[in-house]
Amino acid sequence: MHKTRWGILGCGKIAHEFSQDLLKTEGGLLHAVGSRNLEKATQFKDTYQAIKAYGTYEELAQDPDIDIVYIATPHMFHKEHTLLCLQYGKAVLCEKAFAMNGQEVEEMIAFAKAKNTFLMEALWTHFLPHYTFVLDLVHSKKLGDITHLEADFGFDAPYNASSRLYNKSLGGGSLLDVGIYPVFAALSLIGVPEAINATATIGPTGVDHNCTITLDYKNSVKAQLYSAINKNTSTTCHITLEKGKIHINSRFHEPTRVTVITDGNSQTHEFPVSVLGYHYEILHCQEMLSQNKTESPIMTFEKSRQLIHILDQIREKIGVHY
Repeated sequence: MHKTRWGILGCGKIAHEFSQDLLKTEGGLLHAVGSRNLEKATQFKDTYQAIKAYGTYEELAQDPDIDIVYIATPHMFHKEHTLLCLQYGKAVLCEKAFAMNGQEVEEMIAFAKAKNTFLMEALWTHFLPHYTFVLDLVHSKKLGDITHLEADFGFDAPYNASSRLYNKSLGGGSLLDVGIYPVFAALSLIGVPEAINATATIGPTGVDHNCTITLDYKNSVKAQLYSAINKNTSTTCHITLEKGKIHINSRFHEPTRVTVITDGNSQTHEFPVSVLGYHYEILHCQEMLSQNKTESPIMTFEKSRQLIHILDQIREKIGVHY
């Protein structure tokens, strides 16, 4: 059986988590890892049984034996590193946020199309069993239309002006790091809003420490969203529909439980997994490559466009410009 040979660009926390799942994913092989620090890349290679380690990103992109590269660098560098890998004919799974703004996303998509090469935003939640269950239930209309949605994602990170989260030059702030998940929930479950309002607490480095967002839809439907890097929140998603309610339990963006309430009856659905959850998007990418696809039918280019355009509008409202 042919294995999909992965390269990983960047050795941060999320690259470690992704690699743990890749080791458990049938049909996948970690071929090489690239970092600006060869020693760091070598340690990563040894930890996750990769074949090669590179001390530059360009060497990784040039490796002829890599089928697809997972880009795990800070989102400020996503466009640069995506274009680098596409230039050398590598399929790309790029971590969310796809890029810093809509213009960068358009450049990435246009280049992928020009190179006729697979590209997808790594919004892993879209592929998780509990979330696909919720999407199917909502879109089936068994509980009617959504009338209200609330979602939040907040954690308390110690303030460090030079850290990725608080450093504006690295694309810091709550919105692009974790606010993207509540926004994605509203987009995937309700759609593109008709109006957007947002306020934020802006810190001394010019990034949003927290952000409160309201998305308005037709028929008075609202999504109320919140993100923070200076406060812990429940990190849940609550969906009110005409004929019931759906609660995606704590840390709704990763594998969790879903509670459905109808006619006063509550039923909690379990979705046990033996992996962290990246496994599902890995399998999807491998399936896309096996079918010679250049775009995912699930995390489509249009969905990534819609998502970044909503984020752009929110940033405009709160006055954060990169």
